[in-house]
Amino acid sequence: MSYRKLNKWSNYVIMRREKLLRQYLPPTRIATKRMLYRMLSHYGMVYMKPVSGQQGRGVMRVEKHKGGRWKYVYQHGKRKRAFANYHQAYASLCREMKGERYIVQKGIWMLTHRGRPFDLRQMIQRAPRGGFATTGTLARVAHPRKIVTNGSQGGSIYSTDAVLRKFASPANRRKLYRRMNTLAHRTVRQLWRVTPGIKELGMDYAIDHKLKLWILEVNSKPGVSPYTLLRDKSIIRRIVRYGRAYGKKYSLVVKRAKRGT
Repeated sequence: MSYRKLNKWSNYVIMRREKLLRQYLPPTRIATKRMLYRMLSHYGMVYMKPVSGQQGRGVMRVEKHKGGRWKYVYQHGKRKRAFANYHQAYASLCREMKGERYIVQKGIWMLTHRGRPFDLRQMIQRAPRGGFATTGTLARVAHPRKIVTNGSQGGSIYSTDAVLRKFASPANRRKLYRRMNTLAHRTVRQLWRVTPGIKELGMDYAIDHKLKLWILEVNSKPGVSPYTLLRDKSIIRRIVRYGRAYGKKYSLVVKRAKRGT
């Protein structure tokens, strides 16, 4: 199997075989009418993602409410829809999916910055002298009216410390970053067994209100232009330098992401 053929589902299946990684992966299944119902009944909130999707396109958040008229609510982009029963909700979701294959993932209620959820993106790259190294980390804060944090969807880019300092002490932040680094290296090692030749990965992490780290997904073609918005320019210089060593050229044009203020 070549790496280009791996997607969100195959990455999850491969990573779950590794004991440490399994502890940080939200339960994920292929989305069917029965499986979505089961996941909603168990977790109350889930995310649905196109198996081969990129840049946050097609991602939906679905919730099951215990009381009130509207039992099922989902959001896609800026639009929310509510339904009195599951059959109506699923029929509408099917129209949104447009025949694409989707996964359904346990929803993580992420920490927020100024009332907007955020996640962390970490870049791990093949080092010029061999091995792999974490070369950059940033925080992505969702657009005020959206559920996804991607810069391409209007998210804002911050340094990780800028959004985490009110939740964790310097010592606890360092501990968190060390764990992220460990998980990134374990992910490379695990995926390498199936598809050797990996040069870089973008790791997406959520942090819940108990400060537990979750691996949301792994990107084999991570965009690096958001790193240009960080005040610390040594990060993007390092990413570009490492990429150049294995023949990669990056677009550094920022189209929709914003610098956090």
